[in-house]
Amino acid sequence: MALSAALTPFYNYILLHATRQNGLKIFLAFTAYYVFKYRSHAVGTRRRRELKQPKGAVPLLGHMPLMTSIHGKELYQFLEKQYNELGPIWYVSLPLLGNMIQIDTPEHVEHILKTNFWNYEKGPLFATMLGDIVGTGGVFGCDGPKWKFQRRLASNIFNVKAFREYTSDVFVAEGQKVIDYLGKAADEGTIVDFHALMLLFTLDSFGAISFGKSFGCLDNIEKEVPFAISFDDLIEICSERLKDPAFLIRERLSGVHQKVKDHSALVRNYGLHIMQKRKREGFHGAKKDLLQLFIEAKDEEGNPVSEELVVDNILSFTIAGRDTTAQALSWMFYLVYRAEADKEIAANLTKEVDEVLQGGNPTYESHKQQKYAEACFYEALRIYPVLPRNLRMCVKDDVLPDGTKVHAGEWVTWSSYVMGRSERIWGPDAKSYNPGRWINTEKPSQGKFNSFHAGPRVCPGQQFATIEALSMIGMILQRFEVSLVDPHNEPQYRASLNLPMADGLKIRVKRRSN
Repeated sequence: MALSAALTPFYNYILLHATRQNGLKIFLAFTAYYVFKYRSHAVGTRRRRELKQPKGAVPLLGHMPLMTSIHGKELYQFLEKQYNELGPIWYVSLPLLGNMIQIDTPEHVEHILKTNFWNYEKGPLFATMLGDIVGTGGVFGCDGPKWKFQRRLASNIFNVKAFREYTSDVFVAEGQKVIDYLGKAADEGTIVDFHALMLLFTLDSFGAISFGKSFGCLDNIEKEVPFAISFDDLIEICSERLKDPAFLIRERLSGVHQKVKDHSALVRNYGLHIMQKRKREGFHGAKKDLLQLFIEAKDEEGNPVSEELVVDNILSFTIAGRDTTAQALSWMFYLVYRAEADKEIAANLTKEVDEVLQGGNPTYESHKQQKYAEACFYEALRIYPVLPRNLRMCVKDDVLPDGTKVHAGEWVTWSSYVMGRSERIWGPDAKSYNPGRWINTEKPSQGKFNSFHAGPRVCPGQQFATIEALSMIGMILQRFEVSLVDPHNEPQYRASLNLPMADGLKIRVKRRSN
C-alpha cells in the first residue's frame, strides 16, 4: 500500500506529460529522484534517521537483498550480531512490508504485549504469510474480539482439574509407549532420534487431549506420518516468507507454490476429517475437549462458527501443543548431556526423579516437587526458546518506554533467542546453562523471560507443557541412563517459525542397574 502510494504521483506525471521526445528523459529524471530519495531505505517507507540500521541497505529495496541473503539456519546469529553491534533498538526497511523495528529489551516487550496491548496486532500481513498453516480466522491468526472469543474457549481445557486427568490418563499412557521403545533400543544397542521421538509423543498426547483422537504416531514409530511431514514443511516455508516481501513471486517461479498447495490440502483435510467424524459420531465424553468446544461455539450473532474456523484452530493449537514441549525437551537433553555440561546437573536431575517418583508413575501432585527438573526445562527454554522471533504491527502512533517513536503501520519485532543470551538482561553468565538461576530466586518478568509470551496473549498451555515435560523427564530418567551420540557439537536448528533441530538429537540409552 505504501509502495503504491509512493509511486502513483510518479506514474501519473509521466502519463500526463510524456511524449515520444521527452518521455525517456522524464522517466530517467524521476527514477533518479526516487533513487536519491530512497537511497538508504525501501521505497514507500519512512526513513528513520534517529534509529540505527544494519549495513547493506540499497536504494529502493532497502534491506531486502540483505535479509533474503540470510539462510534460515543463520537468522538468529545475524540478529544476535546486530544486537551486539547496534544495541537492542535498530530497524530494517523492506518494500511492501515496511519498517521493522527490533526492540530486544524486557521493558519494550512488556509495553507491546501488556501495557499497550490493543495497539499492536498481528495484522493482515501475518494472515497472508502464515495462512497456509494456521488459516486466517484461528486464534493465532486473528486480533481483537475474534481472538478474545476463541481464547476464552480454549482456556476451558487448561485448568487444574483437567491437568490431573491429563497426567494420569494421557501423559503416562503415551509416555509408556516411549519407554517401551527406549527399552527395546537399550536392549538392542540401537541409536534413537530423541527429537523425533518427542515430537511423536507430544503430537499423540495433544491429539488425545484436544481432539479425542491420538494421531497414532507412537503405535508404529518407524513409520512416517504424512500429516507431520507436511506440517513441518509448511511451517518452514511460511517462516521464510517473514523476511521476503516478494515471496509470492519467488514461490511461483520456484514451484514451491504447488508444494504449499499440496501440503496445505493434506493438513487441512486431516483437520476437516477429525471435525466431520466427531459431528457424525457425536461426543460422549464426560468433559468436553477443545474440538467439541469449538464445534458447539456460537459467534456474536448466535450462529455456529464455520467449519473453516474450527479447522484453523485445530491446526493452530496442534502447532503449539506439539512443538513447545518436544523442542524444549530436546534442547534440554542436549544441554544436560553435552560434553561441556556440568555433570552435577544430570546427577541432581536423576536424584530428584528417584526421590520424588520412588519408582512410580508421575502424577499431578508429583510434578510440584520436581523443582530442579522444572528449572532445567525453563533454563533450556531461555537459551533455546521455541518461538525465537515474534512481531506485531502498530495500529496507532506510539512511543516506547525509551522514547522511540513507532508510527502506525510500522512493525515491531523481538527475538527471545537474542534476549535469552543477552548479558545486558541475564548477566555475565547469560550463555551458560545454569538451572540454579531458577531455584529460590524471584521469578523473572514476562518481558524478561517471554518464551511463553506475555500479557493477554500469554500461552494458556504453559502449565500444560511443563507438566507434560516433567512427566516425560521422570519416566525416562528413573529407568535409563542417557548419552549423546555426538556430545561435542551443537545441533543446528532448522529454518522454521519455531526452533526444531535440523538433524534431530541422536542418543543412546542404557537401562539403569538399580
